Amino acid sequence: MKNLTPVELAAVGAVDRDRIAADLAAVVAHPSLTGSEGEVQTEIALRMTTAGLEVERVDVPAAELASDPDFPGVEVARDTHPVVAGRIGDGGSGRRAIVAGHVDVVAGGDELQWTSPPFEPRIADGLLFGRGACDMKAGVVAGLAAMRALVEAEVELGGEALLLTVPGEEDGGAGMLAAIRAGYAGGVAVITEPTDLQIVTCQAGAITFTLTIEGRSAHAAFRREGVSAVEKLWPVLQALQQNERERNEAETLRAMRETGLPYPTSIGRVSAGEWSSSVPDRLVAEGRYGVRVGQTVAEAEAELRSVVADACAADGWLRDHPAGVEITGGRFASASVANDHPLSWGLAETARDVLGKLPDFLGVPYGADARLLIDHGATPTVLYGPGDPNLAHAPDEHVALEDVARCARVLAVWLMRVLAD
Repeated sequence: MKNLTPVELAAVGAVDRDRIAADLAAVVAHPSLTGSEGEVQTEIALRMTTAGLEVERVDVPAAELASDPDFPGVEVARDTHPVVAGRIGDGGSGRRAIVAGHVDVVAGGDELQWTSPPFEPRIADGLLFGRGACDMKAGVVAGLAAMRALVEAEVELGGEALLLTVPGEEDGGAGMLAAIRAGYAGGVAVITEPTDLQIVTCQAGAITFTLTIEGRSAHAAFRREGVSAVEKLWPVLQALQQNERERNEAETLRAMRETGLPYPTSIGRVSAGEWSSSVPDRLVAEGRYGVRVGQTVAEAEAELRSVVADACAADGWLRDHPAGVEITGGRFASASVANDHPLSWGLAETARDVLGKLPDFLGVPYGADARLLIDHGATPTVLYGPGDPNLAHAPDEHVALEDVARCARVLAVWLMRVLAD
C-alpha cells in the first residue's frame, strides 16, 4: 500500500474478513427473488445498525411509482419497493458519497446443477457459494464493511457517506428510482456490481420486446395452402441479425468495442401453433434489444420498430400482415461517465494506492442502476465491485471473500478522500 495516511491505514486495517463472511452468508441465506426483498432488507438494516450507521427504511408504494413519468417498467408484480439507507458523517455539509447495490436475485434454477443448495451459503477454499453471492450481495457487504471500518476507526468525514440498498434491479431498476424519489441521490456514487475490481465507466442498456407474427392455418398434409407463422419469423430474424452487425460495427467507443458484442439482439423465447399436424397461424417471440451508449430508450425502440417494419415491407405476406412489436418489461437506458471524471480517476487512484495496481476502465454490454442515478438523480456513477460478472445468474455462483475485503478497503479510503475536509 502506497500513499496512504495513518488514518487511511487504520481504516484499511479495520476491515474484518471474518465479519464479511458472516454478513455475506446471512444475506445470501435469504432467497430475495425480485419482488420479494422485504425480508433481506430487514436483515441488512439490522446489520447496518449494529455497524454504527444511522438507518432509514422507506417502502415506496408500487402504484405510486408506476405513475412516475420516468418509471422504467417492471417484470414482477409487487406492492412496495423497500429501500434501506445507512448514513455516517456530516449530513448537513451538503456533500455526499453513495455506495449502492441491489438486493434482489434471480431464481436458483436447476438445483441439480449446484454442488449445494443455492440458498444455503457454503464456504470452501476462501469462496462463498450461493445465489446472489456474486450478483451482488458481495458488493453490498463490501459497502457495509467499508462503512463499519470507518466507524470503528473513528474517522471523521467532511460530508455524508450513504450506503444504499435497493430492490428490483433485475427487472428494470424501479427500486433505484424509488430511492432517488425518496431523496437518496446527489454527490457521487459507486454501485458495487461485480466487476472483478475494475471500473466500469460505460454500459449498454436494453429493452425487451414481443413480436407477434400472423400466418394462415391449414392441414399439415396441405401446408402449401397455409402460411407458416414460424417461417415468417425468418425474414424478421435475418433483418435483426443484420441490424445487430451494423450497429456493433459502427461503435466507436473503445471500451464498448472491446466487449466484442456490446449491443446484442437476442430472441429468448418462441411459441407457435396449437397442433403438430396444423400449419401454425400465430407466433409470439420474446427478445432483447441493446441500447447503444448515447442512445435513448425511445430511440432504440424506434430503431427496432424500423428494422421490423422494413423486413415486413420486403416480404409479400408480411407486407399485408405486418409483425406486431410491443415493448415489455424493464427498460434499461445506457449510461457513461468520462474516464477522466474526478469520480472515475479518484476511485482508480485510490484502488492503486490500496491494492497496488491501477484498475482498468471498462465498458459492459448490460444495463445496471447507474443510468438511473446519472439520468434522474444527477449523480455521476460508476460500477466497481468484487466478483466475476460471468458467474452472475450461473449455477454454483460464488465470490472470493478476500476480493470482498479488498473492495471494502478501497471503498473505505475512497469515502475518506472524496469526503475530505
